[in-house]
Amino acid sequence: MASVHESLYFNPMMTNGVVHANVFGIKDCVTPYKMALLVLLSELGRAGVQLSLLERRRLNRLLLPLLQGPDMTLSRLHKAIEESCPNLANSVQIRIKLMAEGELKDMEQFFDDLSDSFTGTEPEVHKTSVVGLFLRHMILAYNKLSFSQVYKLYTALQQYYQNDEKKAGIDETDMELTNTEELEGKMEKEELDVPLREEEISCSGPLSQKQAEYFLSQQASLLKNDETKALTPAFLQKELNNLLKFNPDFAEAHYLSYLNSLRVQDVFSSTHSLLHYFDRLILTGAESKSNGDEGYGRSLRYAALNLAALHCRFGHYRQAELALQEAIRIAQESNDHVCLQHCLSWLYILEQKRSDSCVLLEHSVKKAVHFGLPYLASLGIQSLVQQRAFAGKTANKLMDALKDSDLLHWKHSLSELIDISIAQKTAIWRLYGRSTMALQQAQMLLSMNSLEAVNVGVQQNNTESFAVVLCHLAELHAEQLWMLFDQKIQFDRAMNDGKYHVADSFVAGITALNSIEGVYRKAIVLKAQNQMSEAHKLLQKLLIHCQNIKNTEMVISVLLSIAELYWRSSCHTIALPVLLQALALSREYRLQYLASETVLNLAFSQLILGIPEQALNILHTAIEPILAHGAVLDKGCAMFLVAKCQVASAASYSPQKKTEALELAILNLNEAKTYFAKVDCKEQLRDVLYFQARLFHTLGKTQERNKCAMLFRQVHQELPAHGVPLINAFK
Repeated sequence: MASVHESLYFNPMMTNGVVHANVFGIKDCVTPYKMALLVLLSELGRAGVQLSLLERRRLNRLLLPLLQGPDMTLSRLHKAIEESCPNLANSVQIRIKLMAEGELKDMEQFFDDLSDSFTGTEPEVHKTSVVGLFLRHMILAYNKLSFSQVYKLYTALQQYYQNDEKKAGIDETDMELTNTEELEGKMEKEELDVPLREEEISCSGPLSQKQAEYFLSQQASLLKNDETKALTPAFLQKELNNLLKFNPDFAEAHYLSYLNSLRVQDVFSSTHSLLHYFDRLILTGAESKSNGDEGYGRSLRYAALNLAALHCRFGHYRQAELALQEAIRIAQESNDHVCLQHCLSWLYILEQKRSDSCVLLEHSVKKAVHFGLPYLASLGIQSLVQQRAFAGKTANKLMDALKDSDLLHWKHSLSELIDISIAQKTAIWRLYGRSTMALQQAQMLLSMNSLEAVNVGVQQNNTESFAVVLCHLAELHAEQLWMLFDQKIQFDRAMNDGKYHVADSFVAGITALNSIEGVYRKAIVLKAQNQMSEAHKLLQKLLIHCQNIKNTEMVISVLLSIAELYWRSSCHTIALPVLLQALALSREYRLQYLASETVLNLAFSQLILGIPEQALNILHTAIEPILAHGAVLDKGCAMFLVAKCQVASAASYSPQKKTEALELAILNLNEAKTYFAKVDCKEQLRDVLYFQARLFHTLGKTQERNKCAMLFRQVHQELPAHGVPLINAFK
């Protein structure tokens, strides 16, 4: 192995017109593309004040990626310059043409003139600037070339220019033979393909160290933040193999190969590349230089740790556990507390698959804080918050914990953990029934850009946090539009239309997807069909089952349905303890939306029992969350109930005050009618119209009464009554 490296190091090579002093550990090389960049810099210095401030700014922004990036064709380089300054692009094209079609002495003279850029009291280029360093490196690399190598470089420049001329000739012929519509379509396709034209960025020869580092960092950043903009897995692997062919001990290239293999779930190739990465760290001495004698052992323990993470990703938990034990053993021997802390975090992930590991997690967070590891500490806090949310802890305590972790994120610019924290908040607000707050958090994450300096303006849309937030966002929109699931949509629509036999036909489909939800929907249908006894039996069985499996949300929903059965059976006093039980559960688990709905049901019970004033008082505590976070149908039902309570309370008012109360009730009924119309709930719409007609009749407004009566008749003919009194239904 050493002899191979030695031969590569001392024997100059030239591939495709690329001249090198060496291949292994190469620093700089002269290529036709870099000569084109030198021409650009020369013309930029000549232009001077002729360039506008805007053009100079554009060119300065363009230079850095051109200097750091891989070689590209002359046509693409010309197009990039033309977008910033068309006149300068033409000057560069003419200068390269004269040099390529001239003699060898013209290229020699060009390199001799480059040194003049540093002369004078006010030189055009500072020696220590990015451009100055590039010019000095190119001049030095050119001066080291033998005459035969200079001639090969000149021949390569001619070929570089001629290839561009041939391509331009072919394009012109195609344009003459293509009609206007086809030409426009082709140009649009080419414009779209410009960033991804892989044949133009292919590095057929060795790259310089800076080019290789820029290529690897760019692709690694795209894989992390926006995988769709990175090279395809096959082409990226081809480029990496080409890079490793000239420098097989380039450790970073092996690591990018590992990341690329993970994209396609190739466990063999990813393991192979990961092991090669750590092998090369040891062979090149990179670890030993920075860590002394500990470098070798450090590579071994972190190799075992990364191998454990890899196996865990692919679901090989037994192999992951063995690799983790090896990493822990080596870290303990070396007294590496940082590595041990990483191992502890992964140990929690593995133990999480088997049993409750809250104690292990709390220990991990304390140790991470002690050793100054904010990343691991924050991840531990996120996991603890998730566990305690499911245990029914108060939302304010969870948000305080997340706020403390957010301070660490912003202090250390941990953009990934900021995303995770926002996604966690979205999920918590959804769990506690605050859909508006959840929507706000979701939109905040989707509109955020990367905090990394190299990725300004790049949206991090390739992370798990974004996927979680998008799922929540889709669910939030679905709830507002009655599109949670296709079967539920059809069921709810049929129930709203009063077509209970149609709704019953969807119960089987819902049961196949979710048996608990299916039984609950069946009970709702039986209740609507006035089969109270059968509905009560189903709900009682479902209640016991949900209590056993601790499905608190469904328990509360079942209790509300049982209370409604008691109303319809004229057992109003029996419904009150059931509602109070539902309210206690809602408040215990911080399920505010269900708590608000329970309060509305309690208000309806008080209305039935003849105390509408008390009902109005407690409605004020529940109506706000319903209007802020509730579904459209629930908003309509809440406003309808408010109007009923206002009318019932007005019975004891003076004539003038009664008139004002009835007019206010009519306004609330109009709002309820708007909500019911949005979801096409004809049954509730019919009841609102009937109620409005009675109120207009009481107020002596004949015209408005007749209009409501006519609309009621139209809806009533489409939806006949089912024999249930108007006052005995909240929803």
